[in-house]
Amino acid sequence: MMKTDTLDPITEEPTTDTASKPKLNGSSKKKELIFVGLDLGTNTSFILSGHESSSDYSVSKLMPSVVGYIRDGLVNGILPTSKEVFFGDDALQNKLHLDLVWPLKDGVISDVKATRDLLRHMRNKVDASGSAEIRAVIGMPANTSVQSKEVLRSAVTGVFDRILIIPEPFLAALGYREDSRLSEPHYVDPVQNSLFVDIGAGTTDLCLVQGYFPRKEDELSFPYAGDTIDNAIARGLAQVYPDMKLSLLQIRDLKENHSYVGGSRRPIDVNVVVGGKTQVIEVADIVGTACNELLDRIFESVKALIVSAPSESVVTLLQNILITGGGSRIKGIDTELQKRLVDEGFADPRVRVVGEDYKRYVGLGAMKAARAARDTQWQILFN
Repeated sequence: MMKTDTLDPITEEPTTDTASKPKLNGSSKKKELIFVGLDLGTNTSFILSGHESSSDYSVSKLMPSVVGYIRDGLVNGILPTSKEVFFGDDALQNKLHLDLVWPLKDGVISDVKATRDLLRHMRNKVDASGSAEIRAVIGMPANTSVQSKEVLRSAVTGVFDRILIIPEPFLAALGYREDSRLSEPHYVDPVQNSLFVDIGAGTTDLCLVQGYFPRKEDELSFPYAGDTIDNAIARGLAQVYPDMKLSLLQIRDLKENHSYVGGSRRPIDVNVVVGGKTQVIEVADIVGTACNELLDRIFESVKALIVSAPSESVVTLLQNILITGGGSRIKGIDTELQKRLVDEGFADPRVRVVGEDYKRYVGLGAMKAARAARDTQWQILFN
């Protein structure tokens, strides 16, 4: 179980005084301390780690958030190793002979056992000997429920020694921040005053970031994101091409290569292989409809957060609206959102995507938070 004494005034997370932690063995030798920054995503996860005494990173790994268990009755020697469980790319490469489990849904844990197996695999990458003390900062979607946080704590107990749970958009802002440029007079610090839109697989999260850990009223989240677009595309294809069955991975690949917002981009003709035969399908309107529905929801949520921000901050805030996550790759997502804000009458808004490193910013921000955290902010986990 987890020992909890008080609520930290900054994170509003349960804390405990490190002096109250009992010694678990008779040795007085100090354990090696390793910090971990973890973006535990619905489709993709990123882990970053570094030793307490070094500013370098010892592990930096991006992987699909999938666990593969060997199917019953599989003939010996079919798989390349004797492993019983496969993770990430290894699981996908051997999917024909495995039962694949994606442990998260809509950004939160749906399968505790598979999540714990995935986290143990990650921990082994960081500390193969199992002898170090591991403190992990873990990003979660904005406005995650108390129940979902408790499920996460249950999954990480016995894997990490201490944890901090922080909203992903705030960590993305912290990771995107260029610390070396903070003294430059014209550098706009994303942690000081920005609005982050994080489009993930399970949820789209928005957060006002204004120099402090966000409050509930600074965050919005809704379950229309990458997976929802996949499902909408699948439904659209089923209506137009009822005899064609594409796998989830095929649909996801189609989306990642052809997604867009704004007016129709016809024609988008795509070659797909179904039943061993190549077919050409037109997907422009199907993909555009699904993605524009996401843009509609983002636009309404951005407006709501701008209106709720302190009036003296809005002029600068409008200059620093940032889109991250996998959905930031949707063609035109920044320019179309900016155009809508202009048409709505907002003064000189500027919307940008954070770039190709979007998958790493939450992990980078989590590592910065880990190194800055006080001992009393860490939640101690006991088996």
